[in-house]
Amino acid sequence: MIDWNCELYLKFERERAQAARDMLARIPPLAPRTIVDLGCGPGNSAALLALYFRGAEILGIDTSENMLTAARKRLPSAHFIQQDLAVWAPEEPVDLIFANAALHFAQDHEKLLAKFMSFLAPGGVLAVQMPNVLQDAAHALMRMVSVDGPWAEKLAPVAKSRAVIGTLDDYYAWTSPFARMVDLWQTTYVHPLDGPDAIVDWFSGSALLPFLEKLDDDERAAFLTQYRRELEMAYTPQADGKVLLFYPRLFFVAQR
Repeated sequence: MIDWNCELYLKFERERAQAARDMLARIPPLAPRTIVDLGCGPGNSAALLALYFRGAEILGIDTSENMLTAARKRLPSAHFIQQDLAVWAPEEPVDLIFANAALHFAQDHEKLLAKFMSFLAPGGVLAVQMPNVLQDAAHALMRMVSVDGPWAEKLAPVAKSRAVIGTLDDYYAWTSPFARMVDLWQTTYVHPLDGPDAIVDWFSGSALLPFLEKLDDDERAAFLTQYRRELEMAYTPQADGKVLLFYPRLFFVAQR
C-alpha cells in the first residue's frame, strides 16, 4: 500500500491551509481545553489550532504513518496517534472536533456525524470541511482514465466506491437534532497552478492515492501519463501559462 506523500501534500500547503483558516474564523467563541484533529495529516491544521487556541490539549488522528511522523516533528507539544477516524472514540467528552479535508474519505456520514456530536462536551463544536469536487473536471477525468485502460479491472471498484458527499441540506439534517447552532456554507477556491503537472502533483498527494496504490510501477506511470494528457485537453492555459483549478469545499460548524 502506498502511504501518503508529505512532500507532495505540503507543496500546496498555503492553498490547502486557507480552508482551515476560514473554518476557524466561523467557530463560535470557544476556549477549548481538548481538541481532536481528525485526519490531521502532516500537522498543518494542528499547528493552526495550536496558534488559535493557545494552551489547548491537541490530539491528532491519521491513518498514515508518514503524515504522523511529519506532524510529530512539526508540533511536538501535541499528541498524535495512528487510527481510522471512523472507529475513534474519546475516553472523555471533548470541546472541539476539527476535521479539515478528512471526512470525504469515510462512509455513512449520517451515522458518523451523530457519533461525533455525541462525543462533544456541552457547548462543544464539530467543525468539518470537505472538498466537494467529485463532479469537477479533474476528478471526472481521474475516474474516466481509471476505467478506460489496461488497469480497468483493478481500478473500476475504486472509482465506484468513493464516498458520496451529501448536500448542505443533508448535513443540516444530520447535525441539527444534536446542535444548538449549525452554520453551513460552500466556497469555491480558485488556485492558479503551473499547468497539468501541478494538478497531477496536487492530487497525487490526496485523491489519486486510492487509484495509484492498486497499480504496479509501470501501470502507475502509464496511468499518470494518460491522466496528464486528459488534463491538458480539459484545462485551458491562461496568458501566463497557469491553469485555474476550481476547488469547491463544503463546510459546516455545529455546536452542541
